[in-house]
Order: sequence, then C-alpha cells, then structure tokens
Amino acid sequence: MATVGIHDVRKAFGLTPVIHGVDVDIADGEFVVLVGPSGCGKSTLLRMIAGLENITGGEITIGGRVVNNLPPKERDVAMVFQNYALYPHMTVAANMAFSMKLRGAPKNEIDTRVNRAAAILGLGPYLERYPRQLSGGQRQRVAMGRAIVRDPQVFLFDEPLSNLDAKLRVQMRTEIKELHQRLKTTTVYVTHDQIEAMTMADKIVVMHDGIVEQIGSPLELYDKPANQFVAGFIGSPAMNLIKGKIVVNGVASFEGPNGVKLPLGSAPENSNGRPAVYGIRPEHFTIADDGAEAEIVVVEPTGSETQVFAKLGGDEVVAVFRERHKFNPGDKIRLKPDQSVVHLFDEATGKRLTA
Repeated sequence: MATVGIHDVRKAFGLTPVIHGVDVDIADGEFVVLVGPSGCGKSTLLRMIAGLENITGGEITIGGRVVNNLPPKERDVAMVFQNYALYPHMTVAANMAFSMKLRGAPKNEIDTRVNRAAAILGLGPYLERYPRQLSGGQRQRVAMGRAIVRDPQVFLFDEPLSNLDAKLRVQMRTEIKELHQRLKTTTVYVTHDQIEAMTMADKIVVMHDGIVEQIGSPLELYDKPANQFVAGFIGSPAMNLIKGKIVVNGVASFEGPNGVKLPLGSAPENSNGRPAVYGIRPEHFTIADDGAEAEIVVVEPTGSETQVFAKLGGDEVVAVFRERHKFNPGDKIRLKPDQSVVHLFDEATGKRLTA
C-alpha cells in the first residue's frame, strides 16, 4: 500500500491543454473517486498515474517516489479497465496468473495467489472456464482478480461498471467496496456516475473542464458544495437552482422569477438586491399553506418515494416526497423549502455565498 501525490499536474495534447494544474493527495489505504462529466479529464489523470499517458507538467508520486518518467510496469499499480481486457484464448486462472508468469514468479506462488484471489471474489468454480463462458459481472471479477494477484501498491479502476446492467452495477459496487475494506489497498476509481462516487468513496474529487472543483467526503460535497457546478452535479435528482435576488427587509428572503418569494435563514452582509442563485435539494421541500404556489407538470412514483416536477414562478423544480400523495399534472400545490438547508451562490462566479 502507498500514498499517491498529484502535484500541479498538467496535460496537453499538442497545443490543447486538457488538465490545468491538478493537486490531489491520496492517503495510504484511501478509496478516492474521480468524478465528473465526460471530457472533464478524469480518465486522462488516471492514465497518467498508471503511466499510460505522459505528463506535460507537474509531479506524480507513489509511495513517496516520483514516477513521472517510470514505465507502467515499474510503478507497482494494477489497473481494471471498463472493457475487462481479458485474453479470450486463456482460462480464468491463466488470465489471472498472466502478469506473474511474465515476471517469472514460481508456480507454487502463482497458484497460491490465484486461488486466494478466486476465493475472495467467488471465482473458484470458474477457474477453468474461458471469458466467453462468463457473464459480464463474472468477467469484471476476473479483471479484478488479475489486479489482486499482482498485490500492487495502488489499484486503479477506469469506469469498471459502465458495461453492466443497473442491478449488477449496484451489486458490483458493493463487492468492490467490500474488497477494499478487506485488502485496504490504496484505490483510485474513475466514474461519471455520481451515485457510484457517493456510495463508494472515502474522498471524492469533482472535476470539470480539466480542473478540480472540490475535494471532500461524500457528505461534505452533498451538504456544502463549494460552487454551483458541484451543487448541480452531486445528488440525484440534482439540486434545484433558481435565479433571482436576495431581499433583506428586516427578514432575509429570496425573490425568484415572477416575484416568487422563498425563505432564507440568513443572508450575507450588505446583500440586499444582490443577484444570486438559490439552491434547494428536492427532498428539502414540504407542502405547506405558506409555501410558494407551483403547478405540477409530471409525477414519477418510484415506490419508496414520489418525484414531482413542477413549475415554480416559471422555473421547473423537482420535489421528492416519501409520503404518498395523489398528485396529478395540472394540480396546484404549495412548496415550502426548509430554510435551514438552503444554499446561496453568486450569480456571476457560481461560488458559494456564506452569511
């Protein structure tokens, strides 16, 4: 196991910069998820850690050793790819053992490690099968087993669950987290799925357009997003973001589109009339007589909760209720945000405002 240091790392393809000075410190044994939309640079950063992409500037360390110019095989990392990357003509056991055979490891050591990894992943009955005889989830377990057999300092996962169906993704993310808790190997995991990030990570790195927007624990990012991008990206359904202005007239409030009044617990100093963006999570709406009037557009029952899409002053918002209501499109309801969990962002910069 080892620490990973990413210090002012930059990457350009020709004259086009794609990573703009990223800084991330990953502790020994930590499970860190790089998350962001497609094209944000997260997979490129992972490939630079692995040595599959050259670094344009900055420094990457693994276990305190600078690895900028080391080839992948000398970095003591193991990567699990999105497409499994298994050899179709080899059995499960041979796929898992391949890297150790290349290193000339003794057969008894190879067999011991392969059997140990197979036991951890429940692959014992499948060691003599070929990849074509396995399901998608089993193939991904083989790819993980190949990484475990190497006993690396760092595991690197590049969107490993993207090719699996929804139910299997949920099962596999639990298995990967359990695997990390058992092995305690430093892990860097890339995904565009913020639910994966929230459920698996010790620490999340949110990336956008080649920069780091925020680093923190899942609940830190959820409860106190640093800016409007993080607020809208973390959470499903996403946070409602309503443009308007702060009004301070004895009591602080927020004026949204078409004069809609929304409650504020407090406001920054000298902010009366300041343009801002009002953020409220869907689950923080309640139905109350003193709420703002909204017209229901779509109702989506999921069983455990009901998602309601409604027009509030001309803007569409989503509210989530655990209680079962008989809502119909066109109905008028009054939505009241919980002012203790309201977020305010500067309209120009998108940065979080604090009272």
